[in-house]
Amino acid sequence: MKTQTWAAALVALALPATLAAPMILAQEPVMAPHRAATSGEPVALDLVERGKYIVSTSGCHDCHTPFMMGPNGPEPDMSRALSGHPQDLLMPTPPVLPAGPWQIVVSGTATAHAGPWGVTYTANLTPDAETGLGKWTMQQFVDTIRTGRRLGRGREILPPMPIPVYRNLTDADLEAVFAYLQSIPAISNKVPDPIVAEEVLELEAPGETAEK
Repeated sequence: MKTQTWAAALVALALPATLAAPMILAQEPVMAPHRAATSGEPVALDLVERGKYIVSTSGCHDCHTPFMMGPNGPEPDMSRALSGHPQDLLMPTPPVLPAGPWQIVVSGTATAHAGPWGVTYTANLTPDAETGLGKWTMQQFVDTIRTGRRLGRGREILPPMPIPVYRNLTDADLEAVFAYLQSIPAISNKVPDPIVAEEVLELEAPGETAEK
């Protein structure tokens, strides 16, 4: 599908910059008491720590944590770690780029992206029950990554989310990531729905439910 091709292209463009960039994630979210998302049972510390390691080295903060201008330039606002596009940041219509190789624009927070697929806002990955992943199960999280669709059956996950990369994580890796995401502080932040380009909508299967 075209959107998968765009996602793969974004990954290819982003990797060299990611490898060359200095680590900017010295500050991490304060850890809340470890708990299992669905059973209420304590989660093994090593599972949560493994998930933290994967999240911290896989670029999750690069998009899902809003950036702000610090004394040394742009830096992630770790007080809003992994909470997605700020609900109070209303984005104007993205600029129309002239014909040529430039096709993508990104907000200063790095949480809003516009390109041939439309406009996307990075999701709230914290365990807030109403605006984040608080009501998700581990299986729903795994299915989302495996299928590239929300909850494994809803709308397609659009760029710049590097689904082609994260599909290579094992189920054990994804379980660790989910355990970590469920252990960080919940932040209430309702992220806007994506604005999908018409040509992308045409790629959806007829009669398919675009679940939000």
